[in-house]
Amino acid sequence: MFDIDKWQEILTTLGQNRLRTFLTAFSVAWGIWMLVVLLGSGNGLAHGMEYTFRDDAINAIWIFPGRTSTPYRGSKPDRDIRLTNSDIDRIAQAPGVERISGRNYVRVTTVNYEGEYGNFSVRSVHPDYQYVEKVLITEGRFINELDQEEGRKVMVIGSRVYDAFFKKKEDPIGKYIKINNISFKVVGVFTDEGGEGEQETIYIPISTAQRTFNGQNRINQMMVMVGDATLEESEAIAADINRRLSAQHLYDPEDEQAMRVRNNIANFERFQKVIGGIRAFVWVIGLMTILAGVIGVSNIMIIVVKERTKEIGVRKALGATPIAVVGMILQESVFLTGVAGFVGLFLGVLTLEGFNSLIGSGGIDFFKNPEVDLGVAIQALVILIAAGSLAGLAPAIRAASIRPIEALRDE
Repeated sequence: MFDIDKWQEILTTLGQNRLRTFLTAFSVAWGIWMLVVLLGSGNGLAHGMEYTFRDDAINAIWIFPGRTSTPYRGSKPDRDIRLTNSDIDRIAQAPGVERISGRNYVRVTTVNYEGEYGNFSVRSVHPDYQYVEKVLITEGRFINELDQEEGRKVMVIGSRVYDAFFKKKEDPIGKYIKINNISFKVVGVFTDEGGEGEQETIYIPISTAQRTFNGQNRINQMMVMVGDATLEESEAIAADINRRLSAQHLYDPEDEQAMRVRNNIANFERFQKVIGGIRAFVWVIGLMTILAGVIGVSNIMIIVVKERTKEIGVRKALGATPIAVVGMILQESVFLTGVAGFVGLFLGVLTLEGFNSLIGSGGIDFFKNPEVDLGVAIQALVILIAAGSLAGLAPAIRAASIRPIEALRDE
């Protein structure tokens, strides 16, 4: 049952020792606040790193041609490497390659629909690009193999392109939008987690772009997907692709300037290790902070017991049992640490919410949604209270074991 006299006694004792009470409460609240803020900040950094992979397939290898920096087999340096359609066909047959796409940027002067003009990016790609870029179709379809083989003048538009041209929200499928005064039929609408810039993009078949806009068979970039390949397997696939391209274009496979190969699997593995290191570091710092709070509680409880030795003697002389004495001291400690811990928890969550408000709802690329699992924070609070109480249990038991006559003589 609720013993109002006991709680009045606890509050009176705490009020009589305000400095001690404040120091104890501050050490506990600080420890929990630090843990919550550190955990939230660690999660914010982890979310920021994960954000960089939000719109690209993790199991993708990107190939970017460049300029040779060293001579190779009679070929001079400073040569531009240019990928072509034949490279796509050649690499598509390489072991481990599950999907493949090239990508070119179309030089656009105008994009218009029924008198409305917009400034949008136009990319020409292969059908598999949908999976590389994680394009999410909301209406219609993406570019297919027939579009690519027949060089059809079709397009898939981003959601912001749709909003700009179809303000009345009519069905865009089958409508014609002009790129550089050439009409393309809309076959799909997509969205992309990469942000507004990605949604202001128009995709057309790469074969169509090559025939319509520049008449060449060049590829600016190449992307391949390697299925469920492990890190080691993906690195072997990337090296094999580089060797095949090296043999075709006569550049040193070790020349990173000639052909840059970006392995998303390797990058993601590195990010995962960094995230794991950040979280481990945060937990170490957080636990050390909690330990400091426990030590503070323990030290202050030793002082409490020392100060109340004579009081304990009086209580025992009046019939109080050792268990009752120990329970009285621990109840005071649990109450104080519990209240202070809750205040620290509340202030920690409030601080993280302040971070969120300061950086905006979207956050910034390297720090997003700093948040903490309240279950973890509450468990830490419970552990702190229990550890703080147990830390003072030994001196409380020692004081309770003193005979009343000795306790009454204590100065």
